Amino acid sequence: MVQVRVLGIALDGSGQHIVLLKPLVEETDVNRVLPIWIGEQEATSILIAISGEHAPRPLAHDLMKSMLDTLSIDVERVEVTRIDDGTFYAEITLDSPTGPYVIDARPSDAVALAVRANAPIFVAAAVLDDAGIPAEMAEPRGDDEDADDEADEEKDEEAKLDEFKKFLEEVDPEDFQG
Repeated sequence: MVQVRVLGIALDGSGQHIVLLKPLVEETDVNRVLPIWIGEQEATSILIAISGEHAPRPLAHDLMKSMLDTLSIDVERVEVTRIDDGTFYAEITLDSPTGPYVIDARPSDAVALAVRANAPIFVAAAVLDDAGIPAEMAEPRGDDEDADDEADEEKDEEAKLDEFKKFLEEVDPEDFQG
């Protein structure tokens, strides 16, 4: 398992929402990002949670977290365990007063809950290998050396961002079928 963080939410060429999961630098040298297609409501829920905002009324994931807190249950970790015919599978590990529980979940719900609970998120290495994309396509950055001309560095970042946008426009979720 590779520990990841939520890099952000993106839209593909057809307007479908994607959550981008990026390995933690400290954990691994894997230079890939995992895109997982999710629904609009789940994307909104994740965006609200990572921005530290709160919806006027509790969303489903807020309700889940509130229920777990009320029952003294902690979200220990979330794992994206496999991809099968283009469908991602996840598990939520809970720590309760009566012992641990592992619950099957959609990755979008698991990530939305993990962000709210400050729980670590992991992805199976095989999933990252099979469905990951090069990190530079998802996170534009300048050269490691000091650039003499900031305009050149900005152009490089724009080119990488354009390359990633082109990838999102042309990609089809079926491309990631295992």
